Amino acid sequence: MDDPELPRLRWRCRRGMRELDLLLTRWLDQCFEEADVQQRAGFVKLLACEDDQLWRWFIGREKPDAQDLDELVGRILSLSP
Repeated sequence: MDDPELPRLRWRCRRGMRELDLLLTRWLDQCFEEADVQQRAGFVKLLACEDDQLWRWFIGREKPDAQDLDELVGRILSLSP
């Protein structure tokens, strides 16, 4: 893939928690290339969220208010390691 945005997104996947790093990077590696513009925008929106909020979403303590983020969190959690 030659998307010039990819290195910047990979850097933004680096978070304060290794678990988040792995979850976010997994989606970037497995799904970004095939994602449509709307899905890519949702991922960028997800990356703008705070780590503690992301973690609560990924462990199921809370759900994102935005439907697109809720669906993306579910897709990320369903990916194989």
